[in-house]
Amino acid sequence: MNIKEDSFSDLLLKQSFFLLVKPEDNIYSNTSIRNLFFEELGILVKLGLKNIEISWSNNEKWLDFVSEIKIKFPRINLGSASIVNKQSIEDSLKIGLNFSMMKFWDKDLFNYSKSKNYLLIPGIKNLKDLEEAINLNCNIIKIYPIKSKASAIDIHNFGSIDFIAAGGLSIIDVKTYKSLGYKAIVIGDKSIINKKFDPKICEWLKNN
Repeated sequence: MNIKEDSFSDLLLKQSFFLLVKPEDNIYSNTSIRNLFFEELGILVKLGLKNIEISWSNNEKWLDFVSEIKIKFPRINLGSASIVNKQSIEDSLKIGLNFSMMKFWDKDLFNYSKSKNYLLIPGIKNLKDLEEAINLNCNIIKIYPIKSKASAIDIHNFGSIDFIAAGGLSIIDVKTYKSLGYKAIVIGDKSIINKKFDPKICEWLKNN
């Protein structure tokens, strides 16, 4: 697991944001919507996008959809998000994803993932859960939602941990959170504007 964490940490040095995609159900059944998505995602990947995560869904077509992303873009660091149960871990393992992120801290789910030698990054907003995760040798932690995290959490007190900020952030927030000590941010809802990827993401990739 430490090797996987080290490899993941190296990727954070190369690019400091994750693009979180939250597919609507019509993307599974509507070929034209899906093809447009792949076309737009392909543009971002060509510009250098490295980290993508797809929200897990219990939809039976989720596996096929994410597998298609993995096949089309084999070099990206592809993971799943909003992991809530063992099935979502098993689905991610079945596809061969590189990592997953939990929405909130779930000790049992973290230990289950660890038993599978799979990298699961917890979402944490209070000091108690943070300390529990660190005691379980968790070295990569997402602070979520970042804007309502406990004031007791000072990430500078945990120098060996790679922190990721998430919740309501956009590409323009990368610089701010990097300056605060976060290794990366997650761009979710604000990655989409008028049903298309935020054009500022393209601009950022061109300039960085």
